[in-house]
Amino acid sequence: PFQAKHNLQGGGRAFQLVSLDAEISLPDRLATGIAELDRALGGGFVEGSATLIGGDPGIGKSTLLTQATSMMARAGHRAVYISGEEAVAQVRLRAERLGLADAPVQLASETSVEDIVSTLSEGAVPRLIVIDSIKTMWTDTVESAPGTVTQVRASAQALIRFAKKTGATIILVGHVTKDGQIAGPRVVEHMVDAVLSFEGERGYPFRILRAGKNRFGATDEIGVFAMVAEGLADPSWFRGAD
Repeated sequence: PFQAKHNLQGGGRAFQLVSLDAEISLPDRLATGIAELDRALGGGFVEGSATLIGGDPGIGKSTLLTQATSMMARAGHRAVYISGEEAVAQVRLRAERLGLADAPVQLASETSVEDIVSTLSEGAVPRLIVIDSIKTMWTDTVESAPGTVTQVRASAQALIRFAKKTGATIILVGHVTKDGQIAGPRVVEHMVDAVLSFEGERGYPFRILRAGKNRFGATDEIGVFAMVAEGLADPSWFRGAD
């Protein structure tokens, strides 16, 4: 009689199976207070979810996420903005320009994933964590240089694992290359729960945020923003004269 080379019945643990028609409650969502962002997400952020947001450099990704973390912090949630691209002073200057300097957002300029996870593990679990950008992150679990495919993949895995374990919502920022792809390995897009693209033409005020993937919602909703002096705003005021 045939004998399996490896006995796969030992060493594992039994888990519960449910039927296809079992009632499953929808995940709770946390609204950011930015209506167009919440619409693109399908109603807000899902606890423990990971989102990748891509767009051309300078399109307004950092502006949008500074506004999002500030709104969450003002609502009493712990919101953290980690920048690997800019110094803390630069992030503060942007917040000041947007009129958000008083928001209790926790800032850091850091690229070591181990240091970031250790720091965020202290105190209350953050409700929203922004990593700007994933391309700048590195982990000492792999030997390759920062920015390489191996480093980006390993860093994303560690940060997403932290989000899933703690229930924090994490946003990874990725720049879009000239051919329209988000910089870094495509495998990161498969690892996250949602992929958002921030699009617009330089010289024009409008920006569109669309979901190319969303495990917790539809991908046919878009958010529309107008870039004004105070940041990204709901463009409805353009139609106010109608």
